[in-house]
Amino acid sequence: MSAEVWGGIIWSLVPTVVLGLIFWFVMRMIVRADRDERRAYSRIEAEERARFAQEHSARP
Repeated sequence: MSAEVWGGIIWSLVPTVVLGLIFWFVMRMIVRADRDERRAYSRIEAEERARFAQEHSARP
């Protein structure tokens, strides 16, 4: 196979690979942000539940 054929193959695959990598990075950032947001929400909710339980158990 000549260099022109290999060059054509490489130049035809590069845009697909680059777009695939961009898509992968964006999806990875979205999934990580969602995971971090859920973790923070769970932590805040646990703190609120603990505070609520403490306030209502202290009352006579």
